[in-house]
Amino acid sequence: MIEFVRGGDGRFAMGCAGDTFNVAIYLARAGVGAAFATALGDDPYSEAILALADAEGVSRELVLRVRGRLPALSVVDLDAAGARHRHEWRGEGPARELFELPDWGRLAAGLSKAKLVYFSGITLSLYSNTGIGRLLAVIEAIRAQGVKIAFDENFRPHGWRGDLPRARTVFMETLKRIDIALPAYDDEAVLWGDPSPQATVERLQAFGIGEIVVKNGPNSALVVAGNASEFVPVPEVVVPIDSTAAGDSFNAAYLAARVLDRRPSEAAAAAHRLAAQVIRHRGALMPRAAAAVH
Repeated sequence: MIEFVRGGDGRFAMGCAGDTFNVAIYLARAGVGAAFATALGDDPYSEAILALADAEGVSRELVLRVRGRLPALSVVDLDAAGARHRHEWRGEGPARELFELPDWGRLAAGLSKAKLVYFSGITLSLYSNTGIGRLLAVIEAIRAQGVKIAFDENFRPHGWRGDLPRARTVFMETLKRIDIALPAYDDEAVLWGDPSPQATVERLQAFGIGEIVVKNGPNSALVVAGNASEFVPVPEVVVPIDSTAAGDSFNAAYLAARVLDRRPSEAAAAAHRLAAQVIRHRGALMPRAAAAVH
């Protein structure tokens, strides 16, 4: 998406936004080869998104282009606590039709070459039933070939237009095809009524998911892998300047560490550290120089 964020002076700054796009960028910054799959138009704003991907070392090989279309738009205000209030215009964005475009089969071929594929509940909320069906079919096929699948439900009610039964149905079908689940407990409590992170783990384990990390804001993350279960504490509680991409950066750091064969608890500790850095800055993408300071 193209995103306009109001600053403290009342003016808006333009940037690029997207939960999975943030994850791809932070993976690339961690030294993990990353590609981003989406659909964009042929306009200057789509070119700006691709320019950012190029600058961050994220491959555009799986980006489809649609003539005459524009990316989706988001306008954001921040309150005094750093929380975002977002208004979105997604309807015309070609990303919604990613798995219904004529050359969507090129995505399936590209995804089959990955070591790990990550997507989110926001991804799913974009697509029609046809698009969701095709995505899940691709996921099932490449998983059978040994590709690991990671997923964060990242539930946003407005993305599902308040249709909670459809969201639950889609998520249940998706969870049957997941190897690594990275839910945020507050999302799970809203959608499923989970009374605790442990309840979230038990529900996800019923789908056969072997590795689960339940993020819980400033509280410890619950990490369950195999027969091991551990609460990994936040090393430092930070009052956020902007909470944007806290979960996205956590997911990226965790997955990067796991791709590099670090233990789940070590990966979660690294994820806490990156998320703490990110929320000290405005916007989803922390300046590279700031990362070096911390």
